[in-house]
Amino acid sequence: MPAVLVTVQDTQGSVPREAGAWMAVFADEVLGTIGGGHLEYQAIARARGRLQDLTRVSEAETQRVALGPSLGQCCGGVVQLRYESVSAADLPALRQRLALAGEPVALFGGGHVGKALVQLMATLPFQVNWIDSRDEIFPADLPVNVRCEHSDPVQAAVATLAPGSRVLIMSFSHAEDLDVVAACLRRQRERADLPWIGLIGSRTKWATFRHRLAARGFSDDELTQVNCPIGVAGITGKQPEVIAVAVAAQLLLVKTEG
Repeated sequence: MPAVLVTVQDTQGSVPREAGAWMAVFADEVLGTIGGGHLEYQAIARARGRLQDLTRVSEAETQRVALGPSLGQCCGGVVQLRYESVSAADLPALRQRLALAGEPVALFGGGHVGKALVQLMATLPFQVNWIDSRDEIFPADLPVNVRCEHSDPVQAAVATLAPGSRVLIMSFSHAEDLDVVAACLRRQRERADLPWIGLIGSRTKWATFRHRLAARGFSDDELTQVNCPIGVAGITGKQPEVIAVAVAAQLLLVKTEG
């Protein structure tokens, strides 16, 4: 099904969305958002006009939009929008291009919380590498910013993580969790390129892990790099979706601080 990809190419001043934000406009559906309001309304109309004009299918175009009274918005900034026609054949390249706009997150574990996180992070500025030792747990349909990796043993994937990855560890097994944490700490010792390591669990779980990791030769300073429990303080509830919101919010805070 043909569509028009509308991307925020550049911004100046106060604007609804950052450069790289996008939406895909189909004849009867819109995926994603460039910020809502009249800006998005007019961009959708322009994109659908492009869908009906077969002479413009192959050429991309840009549009400069000032967010002032004439548009019915008072942000005061300027956005540069890019319009390009896409089809199903462009999907693999689009997945890679759109994912590159996000910061890397390595998510170990395909359980209930992991699945809830993947669905939530589909709407957030992250590029997610979803890793599990069980190949059959991954769903067929994935968001454009998520790729799956089957790794057995699961901790072997740590060596090839993208530099700068935020790591979330929540496998189905405490033994696997421990091995992934240890692999992350070894990588930190060698490369120091994982800015944040988070482990799901209670303070009791972490106390046990600290003891076992110390027995493997990790120092107190190294162990302070692990965040456990994870999630923004004050958000309670054990439902996977609630935990996912708390963890995603924490990742956004880490992203801002970083």
